[in-house]
Amino acid sequence: NWIVTTLAGLAGNFGSADGTNSDARFNIPGSVAVDSADNVYVADVLNNLIRKMTLIGTNWVVTTFAGLGGIYGSTEGTGLDARFLNPSGVALDAYGIVYVADQLNHTIRKVTPEGDVTTLAGLAGYGGSADGTGSEARFGNPSGVAVDSEGNVYVADTANCTIRRVTPAGVVTT
Repeated sequence: NWIVTTLAGLAGNFGSADGTNSDARFNIPGSVAVDSADNVYVADVLNNLIRKMTLIGTNWVVTTFAGLGGIYGSTEGTGLDARFLNPSGVALDAYGIVYVADQLNHTIRKVTPEGDVTTLAGLAGYGGSADGTGSEARFGNPSGVAVDSEGNVYVADTANCTIRRVTPAGVVTT
């Protein structure tokens, strides 16, 4: 038998508060990924945040890893200086890099373990379907990401009804 437990957040209560267990708030958590140290990363869609959950003793502590609650955009930067627009998918590679499907920016973002956010592929504000390198590539509302052992990122390119691959060098193919 499975036992279901709420780790963080409180049912029916949304917001962007960092905190411990039920004191933390989310607004449409869209995806989760777990690193090798068992930290949980959450794409907090409507808060435009990437959150990090760390188990300390028996408590889950939720902190904002990247983005600023309620503020959207496409700014590259570190931690709270970075901006997202409906990040809906997260995945981690073996080095602890978080890859983000930044859905309404039409981009794939990369967040280092130190919280530095850059755009790996796509160009914020320019949707479409084009293979290419870095900002030459186009996505249509990417919603999910997964990473293989070689660092390739696989993207569910939702509006284009395709699965795309992004190499570590940012080369996108359908």
